[in-house]
Amino acid sequence: MVVQRGRKGRAAAVGAVCAGTVLAALAAAGCSGRGTAAAAADVSAAEARAAVRGAADALAGAGTSRTRTAVEMTNGGTRVTIRGTGVFDYGRRTGRLRVVLPGEATGESERRRVVELVTPGALYMRNRGAGVPDGKWVRVDTATLPDGNLVTGGATDPISAAELLRGVRSVSFHGEERLHGETVRHYRGTVDLAAAAEAAEPRSRGQLAAAAKGLSNRTVAFDAYVDERGRLRKVRHRFSFPQAAGASGRRGEEAAVVSTTSLYGFGVPVEVELPRPEDIYTGRIAAP
Repeated sequence: MVVQRGRKGRAAAVGAVCAGTVLAALAAAGCSGRGTAAAAADVSAAEARAAVRGAADALAGAGTSRTRTAVEMTNGGTRVTIRGTGVFDYGRRTGRLRVVLPGEATGESERRRVVELVTPGALYMRNRGAGVPDGKWVRVDTATLPDGNLVTGGATDPISAAELLRGVRSVSFHGEERLHGETVRHYRGTVDLAAAAEAAEPRSRGQLAAAAKGLSNRTVAFDAYVDERGRLRKVRHRFSFPQAAGASGRRGEEAAVVSTTSLYGFGVPVEVELPRPEDIYTGRIAAP
């Protein structure tokens, strides 16, 4: 298996296009789910903070899982939702996703199904469109994206979602619920992006540092659901993105994006084979 590094300038150009496609579609456009709280449960603030901060380490110890993702934004009465499914290896920090982009995200009449490979520091995308030949991949350095690829690829991968929680600033316990047939504890609070970048595992620091600089708000609200083994089973983040200036030249309103990542099927076999250098497209990417 081979990783094609590429030149940073080219990766930045490709990354800008990827960001433009998905985020522009979102700008043109909460997941909900409520369970029964355990009334008698008593969890201290210190315990809640430790449970949330430790979720990323617990995933690494868990090995692998399946995942479902959803990125949603509603604006002006229009809703755009991008969904994905896949598998991840938390020890190797690699995974594979199949993301469905609706027509609003691509400017096409039909949905586009994109295959994404997530690796430390890089995202590979196949069936990307925008002038990329069928069967070819594009490689993006995640640290060059304005959000560190937290939602640019149409999904928040579970590794990044968990690493964000290391920057928890405030958190409270909201009872126990049933999820995927197991009891989980529901925590709600906020994370500081800069603190998350500083506390993250070294291979995640670059992309989280990029997000801390590129997002509108340094603070991100979250709901996290953790099982009895400390594993993250579901997390919802609420991000804010700066909108491009309109015709008046004034900066537009912020775009609020809700990203939900669910984890299940732990222990599933995961094999991620990276593209060969000759399968990676290095030509011009059409602007969205």
